[in-house]
Amino acid sequence: MRAEALKGHLDGLLLATLEDGPQHGYAVKEALCDATGGKLDLPTGTVYPALHRLERAGLIKGSWSVVGGRRRRTYELTEQGRRSLAGARDHWREFAAVMSAALGGGPWPATN
Repeated sequence: MRAEALKGHLDGLLLATLEDGPQHGYAVKEALCDATGGKLDLPTGTVYPALHRLERAGLIKGSWSVVGGRRRRTYELTEQGRRSLAGARDHWREFAAVMSAALGGGPWPATN
């Protein structure tokens, strides 16, 4: 899938991966990849800056932990993030319906 297709949807995708509970950054990347059968295998250079931006916006909160002697940042949704995810889903449903109507292959209405 082309990266341009994600424009405007990356935040919602990342928020959705955190809906079931906290995850560290790389696990967020892998969860998205797994959920899409490998079709969205985003580079870490896309995922981590987006997670930092979501944290600054108050949509997720992060905390540091040490696992196996290594520090890692774990992220979880905030209430504001849950509301934002609900809005992203509503927006996606509307967008998908419009695109399906336009690209669905049905006849176009006649215009004068």
